[in-house]
Amino acid sequence: MNIIQEINLWRRKRHALILAHNYQIPAIQDLADFVGDSLELSQQATSTQAKLIVFCGVHFMAETAAILSPAKTVLIPDLNAGCSLANSITAQELRRWKKRYPKAIVVSYVNTSAEVKAESDYCCTSTNAVKIVNSLPKNHQILFTPDIFLGDYVAKVTGRKNIIVYPGQCHVHAQVRPIDILNKLKEYPQAEFLIHPECGCVSNCLSYVASGDLPAVKTHILSTGGMIKYCQTSSAKQFIIATETGIIHRLQKDNPEKEFIPVRDGMICQYMKLITLEKLLNSLKNLEYEVKVPKKIAQKARIPIQRMLELSK
Repeated sequence: MNIIQEINLWRRKRHALILAHNYQIPAIQDLADFVGDSLELSQQATSTQAKLIVFCGVHFMAETAAILSPAKTVLIPDLNAGCSLANSITAQELRRWKKRYPKAIVVSYVNTSAEVKAESDYCCTSTNAVKIVNSLPKNHQILFTPDIFLGDYVAKVTGRKNIIVYPGQCHVHAQVRPIDILNKLKEYPQAEFLIHPECGCVSNCLSYVASGDLPAVKTHILSTGGMIKYCQTSSAKQFIIATETGIIHRLQKDNPEKEFIPVRDGMICQYMKLITLEKLLNSLKNLEYEVKVPKKIAQKARIPIQRMLELSK
């Protein structure tokens, strides 16, 4: 019996649901019951009848599933699968920030710890960040945390001048520079350009589109889920992708006749790549490692997450 057969045997024994993020290694994506972005995975965790969820992603995602489904057991195959963006702010730092702006509404990207979510009023993902902010009273100041690039993008798109953005970032998305994009577009002039709003040059892209340096009809600022959907419906044959390169496996699998080019080499999240077939098998066999959120924190954190899910319907 090979390892994939053994994983399938144990998933049936455990009646487990395997969820995988779009950035996971190809072998994990191919085995998962569902592959998606943060919002889609949260929704799957909530709606499933399975009592055991194995979350192939990073820790904050498994925490979110545990918060939303307290009666279910949520496992992550490697406890070291963290997130540089989530680690860029702590609950203590957020509390200090809130004291400076006591009347502000706190909107936290879902890429945060449970403790930070518990200090927030609303959560958001890159898919719905603009929608969440637009739903809030325009006269209220907003503290947006922790991604500086997504926050800057939301401020520009919504036109709100009262958004204060925390200076956190994802170490992978922060690598992208305007010159990378311009060079790739010269190399592939027929390609569509898809960029994640966490990228360091996303605000430059908005300016480039306005000035005509980037073609508006070919430039799309999208979440990973948005990229998946767009590429399935677009008639284009080439796409330059500015996000973690793990998504290219799924894009290629869904669209075998199309070509997907990373905007630059090395856009790899080492945390996402920690989960392997061997670790997934161990998780199923030995029920390791369970992700638990203290009850008081979970109760508080559930409120901003549920507000996000309600507004995402």
